[in-house]
Amino acid sequence: MMDKDSAILQGAFLLANKLCQPASLSSLEKEDWFRVGHPVVEAVREICRQEGFDGDTRSRSWKKKMVCVVWLKLLSRETGEDVETEWRENPFFPLQRGLPDVNHVVLLELVKSTAAVDIFAQFLLHLPPSQISTELKRLTQHVTRSPVREDDMRLFMDVWWELWKGREEQKAGGDNSIEAMFANQFARLFSKSSGLSPQAAKKLKLDTSDQSAISPTTDVLHILFYALKDMRDHILSTDLCLLTLSISLDSLYTSFLIDQEVILPTKEKMSMLSKIVSLKKNKEEKLGPELIRQVQRDLNASYTPSHFQLNRMKLIEALKIVTELAHFWLNSGLLKVCEDSSPSYSSYSAFKLQQSVLRVLTALEEAEIPAQEAETNVLRGLLDLLAFPTIESKPEVNLEIAIIIISHRLEDYQSFALLFATEMSWAACDERWLDCLQKNQAAFQQHDILINLSSTLMSKLHSESSDVSQCRKLMKVIADLFSALSLENKNKSLAAMMTLSSRGFFGCSVPSAVTDGFEQELNMAFNCIIQGGGGASQGSLYTAASLVARVAFQNPEAALRSCCHSAIFNKGAFSHMAKILQQLPGLRGQTGIKDDAQSHGEREDADENTSEGKYALSGSSLLCRCLQETIKTKSWSANEKEQFLKFLGLLMMPVITVEGDERRQSFLPPQEVVNIFVLPNLSTTGHSFFDIELSVQLLHTALCVDVQESALSPHWVLDCSPFPLLYILAQLHDQALRCWEQPAESAVLSWSMDTKELLVSALITLGQVVGAELAATPSSWSRALFWLYNKMEELDWTVRFHLKPLWREHFKNEVPSSLLTVCDLPEQWSGLDLPQYGPGTGLLAWMECCSISDSLQCTMLSCLSLDQRRVDHVRMFSKGLLVALTQILPWCSISQWSRLLRTLRELITSGRLYVPFTLEYVDHLPLLDLRRFSCELRLSVLLLRVLQLLCGSSCSHWLSEDGWAHLGRLYAHAVREMMSSVRAKLPLPLSGASIPSALMPPKTPEKRDSNPSCSSVQVSKMSKDSLKEAGGSTLKSKDSQVEEEMGIVSSQEVLFVLSQVFCHVQHIQVMMPGGQCEPLFLSSLEILSHYEAVMSAFPDSSSPLESDNTRHFFTTITDNLENQEMKAVLQQKIAQLVSSAA
Repeated sequence: MMDKDSAILQGAFLLANKLCQPASLSSLEKEDWFRVGHPVVEAVREICRQEGFDGDTRSRSWKKKMVCVVWLKLLSRETGEDVETEWRENPFFPLQRGLPDVNHVVLLELVKSTAAVDIFAQFLLHLPPSQISTELKRLTQHVTRSPVREDDMRLFMDVWWELWKGREEQKAGGDNSIEAMFANQFARLFSKSSGLSPQAAKKLKLDTSDQSAISPTTDVLHILFYALKDMRDHILSTDLCLLTLSISLDSLYTSFLIDQEVILPTKEKMSMLSKIVSLKKNKEEKLGPELIRQVQRDLNASYTPSHFQLNRMKLIEALKIVTELAHFWLNSGLLKVCEDSSPSYSSYSAFKLQQSVLRVLTALEEAEIPAQEAETNVLRGLLDLLAFPTIESKPEVNLEIAIIIISHRLEDYQSFALLFATEMSWAACDERWLDCLQKNQAAFQQHDILINLSSTLMSKLHSESSDVSQCRKLMKVIADLFSALSLENKNKSLAAMMTLSSRGFFGCSVPSAVTDGFEQELNMAFNCIIQGGGGASQGSLYTAASLVARVAFQNPEAALRSCCHSAIFNKGAFSHMAKILQQLPGLRGQTGIKDDAQSHGEREDADENTSEGKYALSGSSLLCRCLQETIKTKSWSANEKEQFLKFLGLLMMPVITVEGDERRQSFLPPQEVVNIFVLPNLSTTGHSFFDIELSVQLLHTALCVDVQESALSPHWVLDCSPFPLLYILAQLHDQALRCWEQPAESAVLSWSMDTKELLVSALITLGQVVGAELAATPSSWSRALFWLYNKMEELDWTVRFHLKPLWREHFKNEVPSSLLTVCDLPEQWSGLDLPQYGPGTGLLAWMECCSISDSLQCTMLSCLSLDQRRVDHVRMFSKGLLVALTQILPWCSISQWSRLLRTLRELITSGRLYVPFTLEYVDHLPLLDLRRFSCELRLSVLLLRVLQLLCGSSCSHWLSEDGWAHLGRLYAHAVREMMSSVRAKLPLPLSGASIPSALMPPKTPEKRDSNPSCSSVQVSKMSKDSLKEAGGSTLKSKDSQVEEEMGIVSSQEVLFVLSQVFCHVQHIQVMMPGGQCEPLFLSSLEILSHYEAVMSAFPDSSSPLESDNTRHFFTTITDNLENQEMKAVLQQKIAQLVSSAA
């Protein structure tokens, strides 16, 4: 079925064929077209004018179809194609079959009459090179055949130039385009006429780049130049002469003088477009996307290497032809300059020729190609001839062209979008410029464009005559463009903005209306994030990061200040804020960059009287500066300090910020934290908004961060004055060693054991890091090392041992001389004469060494000088150790106390420490085997003796209230360790699990004998001495009653040990000043809870009478407590100790 348009076209051709009678269209002569061709031309115009056609697009599409069908009709007639084959394989068969036979005259005259030269050239470009040459020769013959008119010459030159423009991009694309279908049909017809198989035709059909088909007769440039030379007498108008010379020079330039595309800068391209468009508008061509598209194609053809291969034509030969033509037309008066500056000499053709001559002359000079002097003189003469007044490109025209290119997404529109964002003269045209931005935001979603737009906005905001409404609209557009970027480009843009100004658009004075709008957006963004609760999903994190990034791009400092405030003062927000900032590494900024003069001046006034402020401003990042300002302006609680610490800790953790990149980076480098928040506050003598403990915590956190550094690069800590830092930490540790001795009201610094522990940990970690660096390059640091070692002489002798990785083998271990009297130490140890370590203090120094480190503890134990065979030595050692322990205990940290407990256990177990166990809390000797609990009982008694000494009248004034509280924590820690040991020796059955028969009284012999494996489990928990006494026969004993009694005895031993420890704890709690030590109270509750659990798990371990006696005894013990609430809770717990034995 044919449509209406096809029927109209067929009717027009049939009418034209009728007008040819007695001849036909297949034999039409050129001069007869004007007589018979008008029905066809009118039909085409009618079809293109009719309603429903979408402007040039539909019209052009229909013209393509018409040229394709007429050309295929011509080829079918020439090849004599069979109808049976044609209707199956030709998609244009219905329309083509209805047309009369035609010849090349009809095709070419139809192309000329319907202005379809570009369409004809596009079909031509889809043919093989040999066929292109053939068709060009036919075209040459046709245009030079009489009668020859100017439009024939223009047809020839237009086809030439369209070929040089190359193929157009097909929107439909692929084999479905009309050009592709035409090429397929041509290949099919060609294969038939040449006898090729269909398979060979398929290989041939579209391969126009196959150079094997090129022969000397297919040199397109040669054909065109010599055809032009032959038809020079037919070119009789100035405009056509100019156009012809321009096209031939551009063809020469692109064929011989360049081997790759010449990329014009966007500004230069804009200038060219503006001038050409201005000239074409003078010819009443409408400025629109189609005009600009054609001008762009013309420019591209002038600067892109020709796609036609050369095999005959030479540069000198082509240049000679062009100059001969120019000389001929000059002599003919066609290129004569008019005195009145005729518009013909100010036309587009003249301007185009001027540019073409300039390109060729410049290329010849740069390439140093030898050319005939006569030819170059002719070209220079042309330039002089074409020297008409300079065409100025106006900003308004440039803006209009840029808007059209961007709005219609014409070629290179993104480069023009960048130029659009940069040109301040265009931005002055507020309405049109801003309207284009708002309507074409997708074209501006690039990092470079965004930064240029931001610079333009900042210039507008800072000018005195700024339009507030326009600025607010532009700011919103820029924020929207930024929001549309990928996360990677967002970070690039944030980093660029940080280099422009840390306050973004608000670096200088900005109208309040603009500022108020931003403040509302900032508050709304952070309210949404805080109220959202910081969801854990990646999507919610990306959304939150995008919200922060949007406001941060407008004002980085304000956004970071809000982040810092939220992280510190909103409970639990620190984690989410850290994750958000880790997604935005572009906000890291550059350390040490001077900020805006105004903002620098404001902060200088605020910080001129504080040493930490001066230090921070000299090299702090924007985030650190915001953090400093946040914590200075508001008092903070302990919880907020903790959030601050965790926030910085997370920001220092290296994370992968870019997908696909294996490198991990910290948002806040550890060295920056140390230099800004640690060093100034550790070294300050006055009051600081930081306390020592927080500073040391930050240092310790920074040192523990696993920063990925090159193995060849030095550790970041070397940028933080490591040796002065070590000395400061050592000084602080020295001050913290006797923290309870200093009255609180006169103390410059308030020390706690947690601070002391932190100082030790930081000192050791820093010493290990610096020691590793020293080992790599020892000669570089020897002077600093000796300086530090000598400075340590002012401090307590124990401090040096924390820096053992630093000293390595360079220095001896210096200890009090009294220590050498109780230890046989090797040569690497030397004695110090210290006044506070006189005779009899050896064991005190020995215990101090044991508490410093695990390795030192092993050394002290192995080198202890004690003859266990001499009873008097053991007794003297035990008494001396008791006194030394009493002296050192109150000033131990938890880790030091843990080492001392291990030391005491080792001494007790090895028999070197004699602690007699007395039954102070029982009336009768228990018939129990307590050897397995010997160490726990002796240790408990030893600690009781130590606490009795400390609580006695001679020592009770040593400690402050905080000191006694710490002492209670230490003793509670020891009790917990003893309880853990007891639990390990008799594990309780899991909740709901059956108790092994060996631990239960027998109900029936069958029950007792049915589970012998349980007996073996219980026996395995017995002491080695018990197993020896049993002689190994217990596992196979016929009388399992022995096993059951052993199980019962085991639980009874545990109950006895628990009762003894409970009494010791109660005794000590009563003795301690105040009697309200909460850690001891909690230890008592823990003992009672375990006592109850053992009674429940092993009901026969205590009879009802024994349980009643125990309750009465425990109650009597607790009656001595002063605190009534503690007493009531303990006695309530004691009342629950009821035996469940049957």
